[in-house]
Amino acid sequence: MLKINEKETVKIITNFIREYVQKSGADKVVIGLSGGVDSAVVAKLATISLGNKSVHSLFLPDISTPLLDFEHARMMAKNLEINYKVIDLSPIIHSITDTCNGMDEITLGNIKARLRMIFLYQIANSKNALVCGTSNKTELLTGYFTKYGDGASDLIPLGDLYKTQVYQIAKYLEIPEEIIEKKPTAGLWKGQTDEDELGISYEKLDKILYGIERKMEIKKIAEISEVEEKEVLRIYEMIKKTEHKRRYPPIPKVGFRTVGIDWRFPLEL
Repeated sequence: MLKINEKETVKIITNFIREYVQKSGADKVVIGLSGGVDSAVVAKLATISLGNKSVHSLFLPDISTPLLDFEHARMMAKNLEINYKVIDLSPIIHSITDTCNGMDEITLGNIKARLRMIFLYQIANSKNALVCGTSNKTELLTGYFTKYGDGASDLIPLGDLYKTQVYQIAKYLEIPEEIIEKKPTAGLWKGQTDEDELGISYEKLDKILYGIERKMEIKKIAEISEVEEKEVLRIYEMIKKTEHKRRYPPIPKVGFRTVGIDWRFPLEL
């Protein structure tokens, strides 16, 4: 059902990265290298597309970042021979928590994601580079990203691949097994994992999303995903409630043509 042609998919994505970067007038990309499978795959695809000298990676840890993520991010950068820099966010985060008392984990996690975005764009601006996002289709559809945080980038190479398809590409590209087998996490607080937070495995979630994408009946989606119908409805509601994350901020219609509503202009890239 979710099986893809890895060779053809890699060709499509690497051509997309190369053409988009060139047409934009940039000559490099900046990637937030987290130690996870998504950023590892994006880094490998970007290196294939542009060459290792044109790929800059940043590892942006804080006090809650697992040591294993350090090791895996460094290993990927070394394997690909790409530029690699570490910026510890801990002092900035401490300053924020001292100023803003009583924040819960999710609020603080969103702040961390937005801080990472700031540094990625700072490096990109200084190097005539584009920020290459690492979100996948599963995250985009469920809204499992921080608005103006990890959701902020100039291009999203994995944006039309479900998480389980990213794993297929990772194996095809020979990403280290220890990165592929590691539990996916956004790394925003200790012990946090994607599947715990989403409340469902990626394998089942992707089948539900696939069914919704194909406009299947709820009953059929539940059957192919091996879940109850109420779980399909929960995911559908998740998509519905996070639609604002996938759209331009709403603007009240006053003029003749309005940005985000009926203003249409070709993107000449």
